[in-house]
Amino acid sequence: MFLPLLRRRNPQLIDAAVAFHRAGALPPNTYVIDLDAVERNTAAIATEAERLGLRAFAMTKQIGRNPDASSAILAGGITHAVGVDLECAIAAAAGGLAAGHVGHLVQIPRHRAPEAAALRPLYWTVFSEEKAREAGAAATAAGYVQDVLLRIVADGDRFYTGHEGGLDADRVVDAARRIDAIPGLRFAGVTSFPATLIDSATHDVVSTPNLATLTRAKAALESAGFDDVQLNAPGTTSAATLERLAEAGATQVEPGHGLTGTTPLHAVRDLVEDPAIAYVSEVSHLWNGRAYVFGGGLYVDPVLGETPTEALIVGAEDDAASVVARPVEMPAPEAIDYYATVPVPDGAARTGDTVIFGFRPQVFVTRALTAGIRGLASGEPRIEGIWSADGSKPLAVADAVEGMENAR
Repeated sequence: MFLPLLRRRNPQLIDAAVAFHRAGALPPNTYVIDLDAVERNTAAIATEAERLGLRAFAMTKQIGRNPDASSAILAGGITHAVGVDLECAIAAAAGGLAAGHVGHLVQIPRHRAPEAAALRPLYWTVFSEEKAREAGAAATAAGYVQDVLLRIVADGDRFYTGHEGGLDADRVVDAARRIDAIPGLRFAGVTSFPATLIDSATHDVVSTPNLATLTRAKAALESAGFDDVQLNAPGTTSAATLERLAEAGATQVEPGHGLTGTTPLHAVRDLVEDPAIAYVSEVSHLWNGRAYVFGGGLYVDPVLGETPTEALIVGAEDDAASVVARPVEMPAPEAIDYYATVPVPDGAARTGDTVIFGFRPQVFVTRALTAGIRGLASGEPRIEGIWSADGSKPLAVADAVEGMENAR
């Protein structure tokens, strides 16, 4: 769904990806990220957030926690990250983004609470009093008082399967007082997810019942005497959605796909953020009228439902702008994505041809690589680095060979 948008608004990224792949500088199964666009997108979101009095924390999981992208986000004006899990927070910190929020969506495991406390996050979300006590003990041992957010739940709230959990929103005042009394903790506010979602019928972003729950909880807490109550409201975040969140009382937002121009709203409407990510692959072989394309990163975020995937097969003499996009037969969700297949007529593809996809990714759940590119606007693009899906440096062949020799 994002390939036409990418071709229309950022064809330079496609051209650079093709050129680097042809030259052997980009392996297949690599997500290329336009770092200049990420920086511009971040600046647009950060500026609007500041205008509305919102604090923005960057979500970097969907771009593989790429440290060069973290540097671009920092340059664009967002200084802190939200870690969807502890590994995400650690990787973001290694890339230069301080820990803004941990524990949401994934709670901090009991015996790893000291690691989370070592990051000194601004906010730590807990789903229960038991998890709050773990956070308080870790903060006390580290010598500071931790601000905590409560994940709250009310009847009618909407969660993705496997995301459920939290404290009773109708008793949030009592819960806040109990949490505030735990040594090492200070009650700071409430959170839930998702606060907004795309409406497939209207092609617009709408508020979920969760956001109304948060708004009611904040009002109840303020009436009970709590000051400076934080309302953390993540979900479908871009510059275009921030005013709605601010009007609902939000104080914190967490852009993720907004940084790469790949929220569901970007798929149906031109927004200020430019598309900034593409997936590079290669034709492995041909068989029975199909080009088999290397996979490894073929996880398309299902938030948009079952949408068809297309790709460009760009031959050695082809210009990517003139290539017709072809429908892709993606691997079944329950299968390992060794390959995707593309039906092609005779002579339309050759082994080694570059293949370009544009879709909404979640790189951190794949075995893909990421590569940030700078300099597209100047016509002199350069690769800043190639990283694994967890934000670490991939093991080089030379290092592997040395390891084998040392083991002999």
